[in-house]
Amino acid sequence: MRSLEQIRDWPVRHAGAGVVTSAGATTAGDVERVFPLASVTKPLVAYAVLVAVEEGAIELDQPAGPPGSTVRHLLAHTSGFAFDTTDVLAAPGTRRIYSSVGFEVLAAFVAEQTGIGFPEYLHDAVFEPLGMTASVLTGPAGHAGRSTVADLTRFAAELLNPQLISAQTHAEATSVQFPGLNGVLPGYGSQRPNDWGLGFEIRDNKSPHWTGGGNSPGTYGHFGQSGTFLWVDPKIGVASIALTDENFGDWAREVWPVFSDAVIAESTFARNEAPE
Repeated sequence: MRSLEQIRDWPVRHAGAGVVTSAGATTAGDVERVFPLASVTKPLVAYAVLVAVEEGAIELDQPAGPPGSTVRHLLAHTSGFAFDTTDVLAAPGTRRIYSSVGFEVLAAFVAEQTGIGFPEYLHDAVFEPLGMTASVLTGPAGHAGRSTVADLTRFAAELLNPQLISAQTHAEATSVQFPGLNGVLPGYGSQRPNDWGLGFEIRDNKSPHWTGGGNSPGTYGHFGQSGTFLWVDPKIGVASIALTDENFGDWAREVWPVFSDAVIAESTFARNEAPE
C-alpha cells in the first residue's frame, strides 16, 4: 500500500506500520522491532479482562476499584480514580477521568480473582492464542506493554473478526459506555462528550483527533505517548497500526490523521475495485 510509505517521512528514527483487512495484513518499516506501546497497552489488557469475563472468572458489573465502582467503570475510565494515583476525584459513573492507575487496579483484581499473575494471564489469554510471540507486559498494566507491528496486526485481525470473545462481548466493548460523559482526551483537551467503550476510545465526532477525518464515528482504538497507535474502523472493515520511537507530540498530531486518511482512501478504493 502506497499510504504506508508515508512513515519514511516521519521525524522518527524507527517506525513500522500496518493495515489489516479481511484479506490480510500489509506492513512496512520495522515490522519485527519491539517498541514500547505506552497506552496502546490498555486495549490488550482490556481484551484479557474481557476473556476473563467470558470464562466466568469475573463479571463486568462486579465491584472493583473505589466504592461504588465496577470492572465496567474501570475499563471505561469512569471509576473516579485520578490519572496516576488512587485518589478518587468523582463518584463512579459521573465523569470520564482517564486513569492509567485504574488499569493497574483492574489487573490486580483479575490476578486476585483468577489466582494467576496478570502478565501471565495476558500472555495465556491473548498473546499465545493469537501468536503474538514478541509481546509482553513488563510492568504496570496501564502502559508497560511492548510489542511489534507484526504482533499487533494479529491483534487487529482479532478485533475485526473476534475469536477469543463472543460477538456480543466485542460489540459491548467497542460501543459507548456511560454515554454523554465529558472529559479530557490526553493530548487533545476537553471533549464533550468524551466517549469510550471498554478499554477502547470511541472516535465519535471528536475534533481534532489522532485518527483521520475520514474515519467513521464508530472507529475505536488507542494511541500511546511513546508515539504509537492502533485503530479499527468497523464501518469499512479496516484496521491500522503505527509504532515509532519518538514520543507523541506536534509531529504526530500533524502526520497521523493524514496517514489514516490515506489508508482509508486506498483501502476503500481497493474494496470498490475488487471483483464481485
